[in-house]
Amino acid sequence: MTVLEGLPAPDRCLVMGVVNVTPDSFSDGGKWLDPAAAVAHGLRLAAEGADIIDVGGESTRPGAQRVDEEEELRRIGPVIAQLAAAGAVVSVDTMRAGVAEIALGTGARMVNDVSGGLADPRMPRLAAEAGVPYVVTHWRGYGRDMQERAVYDDVVREVGAELRQRVDEVIAAGVDRSAIIVDPGIGFAKLPGHNWALLTSLGEIGRLGGDRPFPVLVGASRKSFLGLLLAGADREPRPAGERDGATAAVSALAAAAGAWCVRVHAVAANADAVRVAARWAAASGTAAPAGAAGRASGTGAAGPARVAGTA
Repeated sequence: MTVLEGLPAPDRCLVMGVVNVTPDSFSDGGKWLDPAAAVAHGLRLAAEGADIIDVGGESTRPGAQRVDEEEELRRIGPVIAQLAAAGAVVSVDTMRAGVAEIALGTGARMVNDVSGGLADPRMPRLAAEAGVPYVVTHWRGYGRDMQERAVYDDVVREVGAELRQRVDEVIAAGVDRSAIIVDPGIGFAKLPGHNWALLTSLGEIGRLGGDRPFPVLVGASRKSFLGLLLAGADREPRPAGERDGATAAVSALAAAAGAWCVRVHAVAANADAVRVAARWAAASGTAAPAGAAGRASGTGAAGPARVAGTA
């Protein structure tokens, strides 16, 4: 098995576009709940430069309540099938093995599990049997109470140790080491200072893999710590939909620091940002970032996903 087989492998940080088929996501809840609208949005993100389209049917924001498996499948099933049929590289954002199994059967190529296999212990075995890339995220519990668990003495060290334990258990369940992507879980049981510390330590997160760094996925898009940073004179956080400039700045910095992929809501500016970071590194003679070491060669498109009707 090649590293991250079936995913694009350009010589730069990838861009993952978010399609939330939910009524309650913090940034765009309800906008793409209709399957036709969600598919159109996913195709638009691909046309704007998204390498991967991440489709989810359950909000994982702080305070979110879970939906049942049947409802999650009802939301995302037709969306994933149609996007995959159109040629998009689709990731399924789910914590349930049953949902992931059906999504993979209808064309998804990757599992993005924000619980890292803790919510459903069957998930790592499913990913292993399917032979697909699997995102292992740092997670301390469901949205309803996760922020109560944002207690750390040394957030980088503790997140690294907890992620390393999850990676070891996922490998023990049969997932090929080369199929693992790690995510520090920005915003999941993290306060703003924790998020900034982790973003400035992405190299340490990747080096959980030792001499063969793990690809690192960064999901900071529009999150509340950016809203707090951008608060106006009234100290009110900037609304989620007005945080895309800051998100693009984080994407450029994360790409320069070696992130394998950034997960974002607004693709175009972030696609520009990662290309600027790649050109900057090339011009400065900087060695290939850690994330690049985890990519396959010759296993995917050398650029944004090409989708029928969007070229």
